Amino acid sequence: MTEYLPLILGMMLVTYLPRLLPLAALARRPLPPLLRRFLQYIPYAALGALITRGVAESAPGAMPATLAAIAVAAAVAFRGGGLVPSVVASIAAAYLVLSL
Repeated sequence: MTEYLPLILGMMLVTYLPRLLPLAALARRPLPPLLRRFLQYIPYAALGALITRGVAESAPGAMPATLAAIAVAAAVAFRGGGLVPSVVASIAAAYLVLSL
């Protein structure tokens, strides 16, 4: 196990540095309004890109519940609800459709 420790520490360093350096370099500089607005949409884009396909494929027999959950999550996110309320609302919508 100890022979893997340098490898794990090296992978940690290689993964952490590209995230730390831009943060340290840009921490005191104000972002342009267009870039700030663009960065605010990243959580919604991540929700759509990473979760939607997994949700659709997770329950092939429950497609109505899947579509309802996606629609509710999109509506809550569009209204500015944030990431957590979107996920919670989509879970509730899927539960309600499956309960019917």
